[in-house]
Amino acid sequence: MGIFVVQLYKLYKISKFGNRVLHVIYLDIVGVTNPLNPFYNFFHFQVFLFFTKLKNHIMTNIREDAVWAAYNRACSLTDTTIHNTLNKVHEFRKQTILANEFLTKDEKSEVIKFLNETHDNYKIHFNEGTKRICKNCQDECLATLYCEHCVRNYLKENFSNWTSGNNDIDNLIQKCQMETFQPDNIVEWIPYNNLQNVKYLTKGGCSEIYTAEWIGGSYEWDFKEKQLTRYGNQNVILKELENVESANRRWFEESKSHLTISNKWGVVVQCFGLTKNPSSGNYMLVMNEMEMDLRTYLKQSYNNLIWKERIQIAYNIINGIYSIHKENAIHRDLHSGNILELNQAFNISDLGFCGPVDKPLNSVYGNLPYIAPEVITGKKTTFASDIYSIGILMWEISSGQPPFVNFEHNYDLAMKIVNGMRPKIVPGTPLEYKKLMEQCWDADSTKRPDAGTLRKDVKKIFLNFQNNQDESQKQIISNQRQQLSIYYSSNSIDSISKNYTSKTYQFENFPEPKNATEEEQEAFHSKPYSFNIPNNIDYFNNSSVEKNVNISKSNSVYKVFGKLEINSNYNIQNNDYEKETVQQTKKHNLDINDKSKTI
Repeated sequence: MGIFVVQLYKLYKISKFGNRVLHVIYLDIVGVTNPLNPFYNFFHFQVFLFFTKLKNHIMTNIREDAVWAAYNRACSLTDTTIHNTLNKVHEFRKQTILANEFLTKDEKSEVIKFLNETHDNYKIHFNEGTKRICKNCQDECLATLYCEHCVRNYLKENFSNWTSGNNDIDNLIQKCQMETFQPDNIVEWIPYNNLQNVKYLTKGGCSEIYTAEWIGGSYEWDFKEKQLTRYGNQNVILKELENVESANRRWFEESKSHLTISNKWGVVVQCFGLTKNPSSGNYMLVMNEMEMDLRTYLKQSYNNLIWKERIQIAYNIINGIYSIHKENAIHRDLHSGNILELNQAFNISDLGFCGPVDKPLNSVYGNLPYIAPEVITGKKTTFASDIYSIGILMWEISSGQPPFVNFEHNYDLAMKIVNGMRPKIVPGTPLEYKKLMEQCWDADSTKRPDAGTLRKDVKKIFLNFQNNQDESQKQIISNQRQQLSIYYSSNSIDSISKNYTSKTYQFENFPEPKNATEEEQEAFHSKPYSFNIPNNIDYFNNSSVEKNVNISKSNSVYKVFGKLEINSNYNIQNNDYEKETVQQTKKHNLDINDKSKTI
């Protein structure tokens, strides 16, 4: 027997997407949708698409319960040791649906349509599967419901119908469109007059952030008309980019990599394209709207998180970095302010567009507590410097608070980090988790694990907790939080967020990074580092530092998912498509010793 993939909950809710009303089933998604599966976020999007397409069948002739029960059964019967390729999995599930005597003809058609669409997406995504000759363009294509070449040809023919007013921006978007994987992941130029209700949200690092409603929304494929159509109004985030006109060629190359990755892997917040603010003249990224950042999520949820759930969060983030590194790319500015949450899935943002375009030479841009010591001393960012940031994030997940909360982000803190100061381990942290965390923030970058190894090791730790449903864990965590006298309060959270923005630093005369001894660590933490609220902290002044990116609660189109709970009995060793994820991405398995794209 295969994995029990989808457990139906008969909970319903009416949710709005633009002017559309959707009938939403809240699901407990496991199997390919478990956070410990590489397809977790990618599949979220596919489920969302299916629900929105189901909107046309909110009638008595389609029984949503029956449809999902049938899909669930087909998935649960899938044995990936036998059906060990994408095509074999798809064919088995399709035949299982066709043989289902409890479904009507229309219901079978609905499930198979969903199976075909997701199968097409997987084939294009991994460049694997049976090809066919497109009747329209006579080219070989992988997709069956559409032709990827026809989509690209349509976009190419439309090049003359739009312009950003900047040749470099036009070329950037055109190159991205010629590498489009599927119709709903197209990067495009979005005229500013197609955005309405634009409202200032906050300032994060060197960018101002706005919310807006995108009229018409992104593309989707019309299966009947065989052409691209607009999906419908969408809520989006606008991130303003300064001085793009002065950007060099490398910046545009990195930007192309970011845009491609964000539309290829679900672990990165999707970027729909670019627009231009007519008031400032600055270009803006148009991105998918998320719920909140990790920092805010931990503040709100920490007392209710057991260790298994915290390990899931860590894995979700590590899996994101794993996917980015597999693309031979580096994030460069990973911190809890740009890990964004939606329905308990965590996506990475600010990939490639972090930092000012005109950053001074010999300067460091980032969120100081998360910057690797070798980068502080002037070395270039690497895969290993991302892993250092992961180590700090693992500590933040374990403690529920940002690192070095009572230190100013200045030369003194930078020197302490270079000399080996790390956050103080929280009592009760699992030993294996602690060891991994310390490996990640080792001063010697060569001793840090790569993302693939880290991903496997965290998965093993999860197995030790998946059957532990002892609710006393929550009480232990609550007690830890009280013992640490966490400073979070309604008066301080905004001020703390302001201090945790990315900035440009220029440091000189640093020694080589080293690991501190236990005695040195105690000395670092004995006086200045206290978890109690100090009497005087400059960054508690509301006017001292500008506000960090904190994506507030939104009316995101993805709210149709509802809250997804993870089935703790899921056996991670039998992940659907786990093998395919490794085997079918050989073309993306780049040597990490090659010169990487820094995006």
